[in-house]
Amino acid sequence: MIRIGLTGSIGMGKSTVAAMFRSLGVPVFDADACVHALQAPGGAAVVPIEARFPGTTGPNGVDRAALGAQVIGNAQEMAALEGIIHPLVRAARVRFLRRNRSRPLVVLDIPLLFETGGEDMVDLVLVVSAPAFVQRRRVLARRGMTEAKFRAIRRSQMPDDEKRRRADVVIETAPPKWAVRAQISRLVACLAAHKRG
Repeated sequence: MIRIGLTGSIGMGKSTVAAMFRSLGVPVFDADACVHALQAPGGAAVVPIEARFPGTTGPNGVDRAALGAQVIGNAQEMAALEGIIHPLVRAARVRFLRRNRSRPLVVLDIPLLFETGGEDMVDLVLVVSAPAFVQRRRVLARRGMTEAKFRAIRRSQMPDDEKRRRADVVIETAPPKWAVRAQISRLVACLAAHKRG
């Protein structure tokens, strides 16, 4: 199995690229979706998050806005939250890899791949990137996003140019979707041929 680590900063088009891999039949582990499930009603992270961050959960699971207000921009509180979430996500990732062990390629979609030292568990690091003005436009179009929140999120993430420098492959997402899909198709075909060879 070739494990592709898919990463990229907020608004770079990572979800779109992950969907393209899926459409080509490549299984994708989505760390963000896993976190959402862990924080949903009955999710394994709800009780420990409430214990550490009182008042941030309710009948709908974790109130992401309330939790974000406590942790974004506060390194100590963010580290405490990560101490709850990361072990649960790792366990889910192990289960995903076990289920897909006979597949030639899998994608591990991990937004904080570099920040958490996750590049050691993959065979290839793919960074999704776009110019800063495209990133800003995409992120500020999201519901509930503000300029201040965007700046705080960017400060918490490794800069895009550093991610690009450390990548094995960079996928540019500013071009039209058909061109991005062509980049992904070529990569999948190349890796599949390498695996067969």
